[in-house]
Amino acid sequence: MRLCSKSLVPKTFPTSGVMKLDEVLEKIGQFGRYQKIIFVLICIPGISCGIVMTSAVILLGVPNHRCSIPGYDNDTYSIQDPVHQEYVARYIPPSTDGTSLLYDKCHVYSFNASSTTFDNSSHPINATLVKCTSWVYDDSEFFETFVSKHDLVCDNHYKVSTAKTIFFGGVLVGALVFGSLSDGLGRKKTINVAMALLFSSSLGLAWAPNYIAYVILRFLAGMAFSGTFITAYVIGVEIVGPSKRKYTGIINEIFFAFGECCLAGIGYLVRDWHYVEIIIAAPMILYLVYWWIIPESPRWLINKGRFDEAEEILRKAAKFNKKDLPAKILDRDINEDKKTEKIYKIFSSRVLLIRTMIILYNWMVVSMTYYGLTLNSGNLSGDVYLNFFFSGCVEFPAYIISIIFLDRLGRRTLHCIMMLAGGLACLSTIFTVLYGGEDLQTLTTILSLVGKLGSSAGFALIYIFSAELFPTVLRNAAIGIFSSGARVGGMIAPVIADSVTIIGGKMGQAVPLVIFGAASVLAGILTLFLPETLNTRLPETIEDARLFGTEKYKQKDKHDYQEEESTTKF
Repeated sequence: MRLCSKSLVPKTFPTSGVMKLDEVLEKIGQFGRYQKIIFVLICIPGISCGIVMTSAVILLGVPNHRCSIPGYDNDTYSIQDPVHQEYVARYIPPSTDGTSLLYDKCHVYSFNASSTTFDNSSHPINATLVKCTSWVYDDSEFFETFVSKHDLVCDNHYKVSTAKTIFFGGVLVGALVFGSLSDGLGRKKTINVAMALLFSSSLGLAWAPNYIAYVILRFLAGMAFSGTFITAYVIGVEIVGPSKRKYTGIINEIFFAFGECCLAGIGYLVRDWHYVEIIIAAPMILYLVYWWIIPESPRWLINKGRFDEAEEILRKAAKFNKKDLPAKILDRDINEDKKTEKIYKIFSSRVLLIRTMIILYNWMVVSMTYYGLTLNSGNLSGDVYLNFFFSGCVEFPAYIISIIFLDRLGRRTLHCIMMLAGGLACLSTIFTVLYGGEDLQTLTTILSLVGKLGSSAGFALIYIFSAELFPTVLRNAAIGIFSSGARVGGMIAPVIADSVTIIGGKMGQAVPLVIFGAASVLAGILTLFLPETLNTRLPETIEDARLFGTEKYKQKDKHDYQEEESTTKF
């Protein structure tokens, strides 16, 4: 038997005019013109967030490089003339990692020029390989990146992964700091502070004089990203009616993906990290006017007892939507049940413990895979900008699929399908990389993009699924734990994506995709052990959560619905 959703219960508004906030939102239009304008405005910074989050692909891009020739002052990566070609052959060893690279990246030949003989390729015989301390870089893809400017290659390459991980550490800290500010100071103040920090840290990054300054500014940018994107999501959820909330986060992600595509275009046209960063930061100055445009969340105002301000905003929305409201719309004496439980209760039973661990693992994996595949797009064969552009583009069908099938297939089934599809695609690359030649490199890129599509949809779906699976008394605390787990997954992603440099060769290209794929497949399979939440009453208590998905809960749900329907008709 298909159970009726709570949203399908006929709505009647109190004749006295006193309503709860959700009833007011339904009366003025759950997604009227006013909400649409505000929603689009708060989604626009998501474009900048998408750019800032993924900008390391451009800023920390690692061009092809080799050691500079000792004593050759005007050395360049490209061959200048036959004499230069001769010097390169004498001092630079050929690559031995099984890839298409021409040169060893980190060593030069050391030999005695007066007594050394050379083979037919002009390489010295019995020369010693030594590590070099200066490099020249191929400028065909990047004119200059932060990596090439500060020589973050070879023994210093670990600093690239570290910088990316520090950024995601900032994302984690920002989620905690700005989450608390949002609840204490309000959504409006928080998002404006976060956007101001996003602008200043991004602009300052263009003049970062050294590695320490770079990672500090990127840490601040990570914090600002969290404050901007998460607070925008919260505002979007709180200004629309109940039936529209599940779509707001997905739509916000579309703006994020558009930012990735924009960054690919900026990087292709500019190709210098200084100017890329300035172009990224410049439009953010427009967000400073949001202080006079974006209203405070009525829900937050009501929770703080500021009813007059909340009513003023709601009446403005009603007028803009051409809806009428009675003289009194919010009862100041309404005392909604705000009972909460201690977070440890989430582990109070075997059922809840297993569900918590499965959901937490899924959050970590979708974050790790999503960001890992994005960062890994620079390691795939072909044009780095085109790969990165396609990496952003595949998110659009991912979110469209999520919106279309969310209420058709259900949360569990759809999430499982997307994680399995993405995971199997990534796992398949082991055959194209290890056993295929140059002709299969395009297929490897396509399979990686399918993996990105699956993780993008999984990211959008897991938030909705998690919120519906856990009880009201623990929902916010549970989502907080899962969100922190996602940030940990994001911190791991750069290490895995950059393992291609550590391992080297074809195996190095395959390992990151295999790890992301295996983790995604396991996450999809584990999802099948969770109950479906589509068209069911959401759990309110710990006991509801423990019974959720069982026949006993369905019978209770059916009984509660029939009672509510009878009361409504009466």
